[in-house]
Amino acid sequence: MDRQHMRSPLARAMGLGSAKKGVEHWWAERVSAVALIPLTLWFVASIIAQTGSDHATFITWLRTPVATIMMVLLLVALFHHTALGLQVVIEDYRHAGAKFAALVIMRLSCFGLATAGIIATLHIAFGG
Repeated sequence: MDRQHMRSPLARAMGLGSAKKGVEHWWAERVSAVALIPLTLWFVASIIAQTGSDHATFITWLRTPVATIMMVLLLVALFHHTALGLQVVIEDYRHAGAKFAALVIMRLSCFGLATAGIIATLHIAFGG
């Protein structure tokens, strides 16, 4: 009889599956979701306040330090939260072969979109 059959189900399960990193992932999703609440409210209120403004006024607003910082924070939180949520969907619904590729593509896409948004925001903020 091999050693695997002599181990208890708990001993065989230790260190396997989502129990190892699942709680960290769950908390990261919740923290990013909570961070998105005030950031999204700020963004929506700011866009509503800019309704009817011309392009120059909008650019002037985005160049203010508070607006620039808040926009960068929104982009970071948004794409981090998006990546965490999509990771769960991919892990739950993709098969082993396509799972790794889908996770890599998703992570690179979220990173690329966040980077593009941050660079665009900073480009506007610093008058490039």
